[in-house]
Amino acid sequence: MDIQVQELIDKIRKDGIDSASQEAAGIKSDASAEAKRILDSARKEAADMVEAAKRDAERSEKAGIAALEQAARNLVLVFRDEVQALLDKIVAREVNSAYDGDVLKKALPELISAWGKKGAASGADSLDVLLGDATLGQLRSFFEDKLASELKSGLEMKPDSGVSSGFRIANRDGSAYYDFSGESVASMLCAYLNPRLAEIMSSAAKG
Repeated sequence: MDIQVQELIDKIRKDGIDSASQEAAGIKSDASAEAKRILDSARKEAADMVEAAKRDAERSEKAGIAALEQAARNLVLVFRDEVQALLDKIVAREVNSAYDGDVLKKALPELISAWGKKGAASGADSLDVLLGDATLGQLRSFFEDKLASELKSGLEMKPDSGVSSGFRIANRDGSAYYDFSGESVASMLCAYLNPRLAEIMSSAAKG
């Protein structure tokens, strides 16, 4: 009887140990699986965070480069505009300076004479020559002498407060108007020079 009881006790102990071992093994396996899942999830989250940080850094770098490029373009445009404004002033000053009395004394009589040779319809008798008030006052006697025949035939020389230098010629019937004023000539020169200046500045910026 004692032997049977002992065997029963041993069996219960063995079954309990086996069951506990199996349960412990299951818990250990579940714990390992959970730990692996947590570790894999943490690694993926960390990798995602690193990738997101890289993308943010790349976007920030690109935005910074774009901002620098735009700032550089703006600087070039401002500098170009300042250079153009300076060039315009220089051209206007040089043109006005070039239109001195000696130039007008030479240019106007030759121009009027050439006009007269085109015929009566477009000759000097149908023209008005417009000069600045001060210029006409200074050169009136010279032109009255030099262009005496043209003035007698109908050519008129008139003051024009809008002309600071140079001159304008108009057909009296309004069919044509020719502007050789310093302002007009300077404007034409600047219109020609400024696109080329822009090309130079653009090329320099790219370089």
